[in-house]
Amino acid sequence: MSTDRYSSPLSERYASREMKYIFSQDKKFRTWRRLWIALAETEKELGLHITDEQIEEMKAHADDINYDVARERERVVRHDVMSHVYAYGVQCPKAKGIIHLGATSCYVGDNTDIIIMSEALKLVRTKLVNVIAELAKFADEYKALPTLGFTHFQPAQPTTVGKRATLWMQEFEMDLEDLEYVLGSLKLLGSKGTTGTQASFLELFDGDQETIDRIDPMIAEKMKFKACYPVSGQTYSRKVDTRVINILAGIASSAHKFSNDIRLLQHLKEVEEPFEKSQIGSSAMAYKRNPMRSERIASLSRYVLVDALNPAITASVQWFERTLDDSANKRLSIPEGFLAVDGILDLCLNVVDGLVVYPKVIEKHLMSELPFMATENIMMDAVKAGGDRQELHERIRELSMEAGRNVKEKGLDNNLLELIAQDDAFNLSSEDLEKTMDPAKYVGRAQEQVEVYLKNVICPLLEKNKKEIGVKAEINV
Repeated sequence: MSTDRYSSPLSERYASREMKYIFSQDKKFRTWRRLWIALAETEKELGLHITDEQIEEMKAHADDINYDVARERERVVRHDVMSHVYAYGVQCPKAKGIIHLGATSCYVGDNTDIIIMSEALKLVRTKLVNVIAELAKFADEYKALPTLGFTHFQPAQPTTVGKRATLWMQEFEMDLEDLEYVLGSLKLLGSKGTTGTQASFLELFDGDQETIDRIDPMIAEKMKFKACYPVSGQTYSRKVDTRVINILAGIASSAHKFSNDIRLLQHLKEVEEPFEKSQIGSSAMAYKRNPMRSERIASLSRYVLVDALNPAITASVQWFERTLDDSANKRLSIPEGFLAVDGILDLCLNVVDGLVVYPKVIEKHLMSELPFMATENIMMDAVKAGGDRQELHERIRELSMEAGRNVKEKGLDNNLLELIAQDDAFNLSSEDLEKTMDPAKYVGRAQEQVEVYLKNVICPLLEKNKKEIGVKAEINV
């Protein structure tokens, strides 16, 4: 690691080795050479005078990129593609004359971008499936554990710890659906020339339209894609980048919501992200156990949400068949978005895999609010014992206000049950009231909803992707 120049924190601190390789120089330029080989093979198969010897020479040097030659050439010609065409030709003197034949720079540049985004989406997909799998285990384990629900971060009807986890899981599942759709729709640019008209191939193939129609499908098949976009300018539509990065933004949104909930729960001491034996939470306050990983998820997620504006704006300002104001932006926004989401998903996987639940704290918080939640049941029991519903409703309102003041103004425990037991209007004993304090009575169908969701939605999803499951995240910092 060089210490005398800037390096991206996404590469140095957050992203995985696998994702960094996908966006590496080696991956990029080796893909360029695979595309040049595919083009030469296609042109040979369609009748151009290209020899097996030339193609074999190109294949022999597909991976050993002579970067020094390319860099030196680029200093002279100021063109990255022609520099690498030249460098490849130095290694392949017999094939030099047919490398990049009929193509424009976007043949290697744009097709490589699609290939790299496709492979990056597949890695994101694998990690997303594993986050869902870990959340499924957590939801199933805690599907019946009652916990205080919150609306507006104010105490509300109880739910279960597992049911809350299904809310996180469902958002990631929606992201997976969107990812699979976009991944399945990606096509190559193909080889369409400087303005997308294939004019150079009309010249090469003497105007043979049927032969020219076969070029793009053959290249797509050789590169393991189902098709090329049917029309283009010099580049594939930058709308494609927008669609891809919007997938990453969706994942970032889901992860941010998840991480916020964990941070709030950790403040309540109900649920805690993993904390390693020698981890330091604060340089000043040695006792602290800060939700640092969840905070990092939120931080990186905000970056991705903002980064998603780049491709959208770039797509909107492309002129006619192409401009070059997309290039520098794409070099930053696409890789950085993927590296950030890769780090986010590793963090999510690490946090979910090690979540610590504190049932006693959860129970304490729930029981402190449950008397308020139980008032409707108490009122129904009192009506059965001969009370007037309207009068009882007003008395409960008054007693609830009094109990609330005791908690907020005097710092006392919630004594609503005691106040009700002392009120003759209810005709209920303390023993009668205690019977209403079973939290399981107030969680509705939370447990059943978890079971049905896991059975009908998540289990089939995980079964379909069982070969992807088992990834463990490495967290560098």
